[in-house]
Amino acid sequence: MSSPPLTSLPAARMVRLDETQRTEIRFRLDGREVTALQGDTLLTAMLMHGDYVRRSEFGSEKRAGFCLMGACQDCWVWNTAGQRLRACATQVEAGMDVTTNTLELTWPNLA
Repeated sequence: MSSPPLTSLPAARMVRLDETQRTEIRFRLDGREVTALQGDTLLTAMLMHGDYVRRSEFGSEKRAGFCLMGACQDCWVWNTAGQRLRACATQVEAGMDVTTNTLELTWPNLA
């Protein structure tokens, strides 16, 4: 089941209260340019801009991370090359391009 990308970002689940002096970096999330602070994980950065990380591949349920230590698959996202990333264990890099849907779900039907 294909889930719509986070094209209109909902209210943030997280609010930064400290460490605001770190360098701001920009990356792309589902085609939109967003910001993070140097040293943020993808999970932190994504939840600073929305209320979930992705939708379940088995239904429309929102996923926002579960174990927060890289042991489960709850926060998997993908870069535009198709590499799967654990948002909780991957640091944001300037210029990253991340999608919340598997690329297979957006490929045209070639059958």
